[in-house]
Amino acid sequence: MAKHQLYMVAVDGSEWGERATDKAVSLAKQTGAEVRLVTVIPWSGIQPLSVEEIAARPLEKAGEEARASSEILDPLVAKHKASGVTITKEFHWGHPVDVLKKRIKEEKAVMAFVGRRGRSRVADLLLGSVANSLAHTVGIPIVLVP
Repeated sequence: MAKHQLYMVAVDGSEWGERATDKAVSLAKQTGAEVRLVTVIPWSGIQPLSVEEIAARPLEKAGEEARASSEILDPLVAKHKASGVTITKEFHWGHPVDVLKKRIKEEKAVMAFVGRRGRSRVADLLLGSVANSLAHTVGIPIVLVP
């Protein structure tokens, strides 16, 4: 029996996250892998510590979770429903790079897919992008999707 393979996809509601999902699903159709969509809302839990949190700190976590599911995750799952690929979704609070690295390790993902750009180009310039950070630290093949 073939070993279970999991592709982890970082999504943030941007067109690049959608393209990363498209690429992961396309490859998963060929390899029989499962696709896991992961979105992370930056949140320190105590006080704003990043530019992203200062600019758009969610006032209510439950409302933000519902919005992320309905506006980011659910449309991507629906788009690829007919693909035959098993697609699951996760929502997390925290620092995106830290959460994604942890989930990749815990779930033993064999490949990660990330859009080359995310929702905030300014934050990418100031803080370093999620894609760049993951590419240098996850220890598995990472696909940076343009």
